[in-house]
Amino acid sequence: MSWFKREDHKIVNDETKTVRTEGLWTKCGSCGTPLFKPDLAANLQVCPKCGYHFRFDARSRVENLLEPGYELVDLELRSTDPLNFTDLKPYKRRLAEAQKKTGLNDAIVNAIGQLGPHNVVLSVMEYAFIGGSMGAVVGETIARAVDRSLATRHPLIIVSASGGARMMEGIASLMQLAKISAGLARMDDAKIPYISLMTDPTTGGVTASFAMLGDLNIAEPGALIGFAGPRVIEQTIRQKLPEGFQRSEFLLEHGFLDAVIERKNLKSYLTDTLSWMTNQPATEKAAKA
Repeated sequence: MSWFKREDHKIVNDETKTVRTEGLWTKCGSCGTPLFKPDLAANLQVCPKCGYHFRFDARSRVENLLEPGYELVDLELRSTDPLNFTDLKPYKRRLAEAQKKTGLNDAIVNAIGQLGPHNVVLSVMEYAFIGGSMGAVVGETIARAVDRSLATRHPLIIVSASGGARMMEGIASLMQLAKISAGLARMDDAKIPYISLMTDPTTGGVTASFAMLGDLNIAEPGALIGFAGPRVIEQTIRQKLPEGFQRSEFLLEHGFLDAVIERKNLKSYLTDTLSWMTNQPATEKAAKA
């Protein structure tokens, strides 16, 4: 309630005594519970009532997974407009708006640091940047993460959140699928671990390439994962899809994922997994760091 005082027979709003709550609340996309945004942020953007996982921005993801002292790298790359794409809105304007909104040059953040005691290379996609779509910069940035893993022999973790290839860059975008997949094949030959974490959503060409090529493919609860979306599939086959189709739990049940891990347990799960994949206990890794 606002506080008021009378001056010259007029009611004046005294804003110094007004408590502003606009924009501080949101509603759970699953159970509809009103949530106080600071409390939601403290709970890693997960609804405390039903466990619904809100989308997590790339910088927060890096900060949540890596120990303090990590380094962000490869942030200087910027997309161009190779096709002079205009359509309803010029591509250059879309890029400028996304850069202003996210503070990033493109839909990807690379980092190097430690996850628990393990040295890792981490590449995280940003869905808020044009739907996390993969253009030439995203592809090149992930390729650099692959090269860095090959050079250091540190495990690679890619966190996907994407609508797929960026149509505004045409074939330049589609070429990234083959480039990244070839790099991951070299990692496999070198026996360097690669873990793929899929979040909501992971679709299109990203799913059709590096997101499903991990030595371990895991996902967060409720994530939409697939090539084409469920509405497109239903309209194509003219059939109603099963309940929960293309969600992470459905894919786990049908053998397309290795595990579904809640966000609060993700760091400890990855730490234990890397200890097993590198055949070194966590204590031994810490001693060598």
